[in-house]
Amino acid sequence: MAALAWLLIPLVAAIGAGVWGSWANRTRKVRGDGPELIGYARFCEAMEKSRSSS
Repeated sequence: MAALAWLLIPLVAAIGAGVWGSWANRTRKVRGDGPELIGYARFCEAMEKSRSSS
């Protein structure tokens, strides 16, 4: 009986991890690469300005 109790611990942990993972993924909003690419373009422009002014 004690062996079954020890086997239930990882089973309950796996079920809890699955529930938490599905809940965490549910609240994530899908975003494209737009904001990151805009930020990268601004970074490149700033680097070109600092390079050309020196």
